[in-house]
Amino acid sequence: MTDPIHIIGGGMAGSEAAWAAACLGVPVVLHEMRPEVGTDAHQTGGFAELVCSNSFRSDDDESNAVGLLHWEMRRAGSIMMAGAEHASVPAGGALAVDRDLFSDFVTARLEDHPLITIERGEVAGLPPETWSSVIIATGPLTSAGLAQAIGSLTGEESLAFFDAIAPIVHAESVDMSRAWFQSRYDKGETEDERTAYLNCPMSREEYERFIDALLAAPKTEFKEWERTTPYFEGCLPIEVMAERGRETLRYGPLKPVGLTNPHQPDIKPHAVVQLRRENRLGTLYNLVGFQTKLKYAAQADVFSLIPGLENARFARLGGIHRNTFLNSPRLLDGEMRLRALPRLRFAGQITGVEGYVESGAMGILAGHFAAAERLGRPLAPPPPETAMGALLAHITGGADATTFQPMNVNFGLFPPLDAMKSGRKGKRDRARAYTARAKTAFDAWIAAARPSAAAE
Repeated sequence: MTDPIHIIGGGMAGSEAAWAAACLGVPVVLHEMRPEVGTDAHQTGGFAELVCSNSFRSDDDESNAVGLLHWEMRRAGSIMMAGAEHASVPAGGALAVDRDLFSDFVTARLEDHPLITIERGEVAGLPPETWSSVIIATGPLTSAGLAQAIGSLTGEESLAFFDAIAPIVHAESVDMSRAWFQSRYDKGETEDERTAYLNCPMSREEYERFIDALLAAPKTEFKEWERTTPYFEGCLPIEVMAERGRETLRYGPLKPVGLTNPHQPDIKPHAVVQLRRENRLGTLYNLVGFQTKLKYAAQADVFSLIPGLENARFARLGGIHRNTFLNSPRLLDGEMRLRALPRLRFAGQITGVEGYVESGAMGILAGHFAAAERLGRPLAPPPPETAMGALLAHITGGADATTFQPMNVNFGLFPPLDAMKSGRKGKRDRARAYTARAKTAFDAWIAAARPSAAAE
């Protein structure tokens, strides 16, 4: 029998890597330290646990780079996308899930696959030399022992940034005489999607009072060695955004556009706080864009100033944790192997991609590369015109190693379109041209990557 691929970490990337390799007929041993060893952010021992938002962002595969990545993942047999379909909740044009149903689905599928063996327990240092093919998908919360071993091997310190978690409230505690259901611009094909968000309006006075309280509230104090660690710009704590200017939130997560307050249809809100459905039952909602490092005691006081949330009960308060990632442009080759020790591959957020789906996509690629290597069937990377290929090219050489920071998928990572040089295309037309080109290129690549019925 073919020697197994050892995969360390059961998050998005590890789950996808295990699923991809096993579906190609290669045995896998999936190592997950939870629940025996916990982290600062996880609450369960389930695979693919969502620790921050429950949204996979836009599902528009015609004009959005994230939606295109969803499309490519589906074409590649993604277990995440299957789980998202199983556990979806209305979210307008976004793809959002009931986080418990989602993790339960992924966990059950991995546990039931005949070629996947699950081993619980921490891999505290470099994997044994007898493991000839390893994918390290330990995410942003890599255990200290493994992180130190990797640092010693590469001769570099891991880069790091802070990531924050938004609070969740019980829907029944929201005052519906103030709040209303509506997706921005009534986006969505069904009534559930068009009413997927709870909206809490703010007058100018209410907004200013909220900003004052937010800026004055006590925040989490960092340790000395953490004080130079930056935030990821795509997931800034709400109080950090407020510190950049009093109007910043009104032009960000609290922008009052595309919404009409049925309680006061003739009055335009000064700002609007949106809450997105957290579970399929609709009993829990998370505050969109409200990642925070406020101390727990202060959160209820500050967030109760939001109209409609005066008596809100919190199922989970916000929090902050330190994420680590490699300087991948310097350390990894084009197949995500560590140059200093090629039997080790890396996948997911530890490589410097940011976001659930970006992490999962890199897991899919790592699983394909490792399986192809095991089967003696060389596999070229996906073309850079594709979403997966663009991300891979960015982290394995396209980015400047001296300024490397986590990156979400976006069309700026793609090779430019020739037609764009004339400047005649509008933004939406350019996006559609990118996605059309990507889909053609990805279909050709995935046909070569998964030539048999093993691709399901």
